[in-house]
Amino acid sequence: MAIEQSGDKKPSVSADEGSLLDTVKNLWPYMWPEGRPDLKLRVMLAIGALLVSKVATTLIPFAYKGIIDGLDGTAPDNALVMGVAVPVVLLVAYVLGNVIDAGFQQLRDVLFASVGQHAVRKLALQTFHHMHRLSLRFHLARRTGGLSRVIERGTKGIETIVRFTMLNIAPTIVEFIITAVIFVTMFGVSYLGVLIVTIWLYLHFTIKASNWRIGIRRDMNASDTDANSKAIDSLLNFETVKYFANEKMEAERFDRAMAGYERSAIRIWTSLGFLNFGQAVIFYSGFLIIGVLAVLGVMNKTLTLGDFVLLNTFLMQIYRPLNFIGFVYRELRQGLTDIEEMFKLLDQKPEITDKASAKPLSVTGPVIRFDNVHFHYDPDRPILKGVSFEVPAGKTVAIVGPTGAGKSTISRLLYRFYDVTEGAITIDGQDLRDITQESLRAAIGMVPQDTVLFNDSIGYNIEYGRPGATPEEVHNAAAMAQVGPFIETLPKGYDTPVGERGLKLSGGEKQRVAIARTILKAPAILILDEATSALDTKTERDIQSALDIVSANRTTVVIAHRLSTVINADEILVLRDGLVAERGNHIVLLQKAGLYAQMWDRQREATEAEEQLLRTANDPDGFVKRGLPAAE
Repeated sequence: MAIEQSGDKKPSVSADEGSLLDTVKNLWPYMWPEGRPDLKLRVMLAIGALLVSKVATTLIPFAYKGIIDGLDGTAPDNALVMGVAVPVVLLVAYVLGNVIDAGFQQLRDVLFASVGQHAVRKLALQTFHHMHRLSLRFHLARRTGGLSRVIERGTKGIETIVRFTMLNIAPTIVEFIITAVIFVTMFGVSYLGVLIVTIWLYLHFTIKASNWRIGIRRDMNASDTDANSKAIDSLLNFETVKYFANEKMEAERFDRAMAGYERSAIRIWTSLGFLNFGQAVIFYSGFLIIGVLAVLGVMNKTLTLGDFVLLNTFLMQIYRPLNFIGFVYRELRQGLTDIEEMFKLLDQKPEITDKASAKPLSVTGPVIRFDNVHFHYDPDRPILKGVSFEVPAGKTVAIVGPTGAGKSTISRLLYRFYDVTEGAITIDGQDLRDITQESLRAAIGMVPQDTVLFNDSIGYNIEYGRPGATPEEVHNAAAMAQVGPFIETLPKGYDTPVGERGLKLSGGEKQRVAIARTILKAPAILILDEATSALDTKTERDIQSALDIVSANRTTVVIAHRLSTVINADEILVLRDGLVAERGNHIVLLQKAGLYAQMWDRQREATEAEEQLLRTANDPDGFVKRGLPAAE
């Protein structure tokens, strides 16, 4: 089910009044799944079982009437069926009818269970796929906790809507029609008139009150999403909370969000009480009028006592589905409110999509070319202002420059997380906009500055580079990344869990795992996006040797903050204000005595100061400074 939205297009699912039928139509593929004849058969069998239970429900009051008439003396005393008194036979029929009713209703639920769960699974999977299709811009602005809460509520809401729409509304309408025919046939138009007015008032009140409650439900969902977002955000930043001893502040933020949820929840329950009481007043007012008519009929001998019981039983049986219709409508509205936010996500159109004519990337070099590339995240703030360069096959080009110059933007454009505003990026002459995203990203390996690992084992995180790789290939990749010996010292080895975002590992260990993952992927193109800038000098040197192994004979783009990591690059581009200010190798750029040389001098002084601090920390008595051997 493709659901796209752009501009002011009407949302595909809404809880607003008047949109229920349109929404049910949009949800039809979940209720009647294509390509699943087994589930369609279950739907038909479930509806059949429900209809059988409705027939039994309709016949039960007649058995009850017969029992009453037989016992109050209006039936012949010698009435026997196969030697058994009629009241006894009717009592057996009454009990059997109730058993059939209950049994077939349970059979309906059993048959429909797989249909409802399939709908939940299908929608959840569709949402999951869609989240990964949305742009990086969307995900940078998202709130993870709130997003998960929206999806959780939405998947539950879809089961509610599918179940109630398919199995309750239509059969209940059929039951009303049957009851109406019986009323007008046996008791006259006046009884039917009171019944119709009662039902109309009941449903009208239910719809109006339920629609009023939609706004309250939305407020409650918004408060719930906000509270969950704050809780998840706080837990993901557990260490930061501890660094600043702000547990109390975090608890207060969470409590403020929960206070909003509490207020909305109280309003929901209060409004539900008002709704239920109003429904009861309307129904029992109608019941009173019909009851008075029936009592007068019995007193005038136009109705039997059994007829009075029959009327009473039918009214009670009508009240059950009528109340259920009210419940169903409330649940449908609530379910729609729960899923509308999720369907707003599904209505989000991906910013980056493959053309209909897109072909897989054909790698022959690969040679990367940026041709007069312009790009901005915001039209008022251009990032790249006409950048042109080429990375020859098997060569390494480094990109350096001050913060905000546009270095990391280049890696995002190369991965096609965004499309260029002007100009073109090509690989072996193929414009990135003309090839499939999957084939493009399969050809590129990335070692980022901030390595985030999955909350699984070390082995899983390395194998993620090429799912299905053999254990031997995983171990070889770890060895090349110089992390193999460390893993083998761990009690669980490659099965060692790394924790949330890999927090059980040090920065250097996480970076080596990321390198091993990229080695296993064996990409034709490698991007090193400030892969060592967050590490200390010694760890940086250790990891740099592993990176040199990875980048050997590969077309490599290095985005660097520390210039010491790019001195061996074939060409270095110096970005400033979105333009290439200087280019050349390390020696040439130093000889130019320009921006690169200034950056090099500042970083060299900082490195020397850092090394001096380390020497001082390791020589507290000053032996080295005085030319003496350091104290043991």
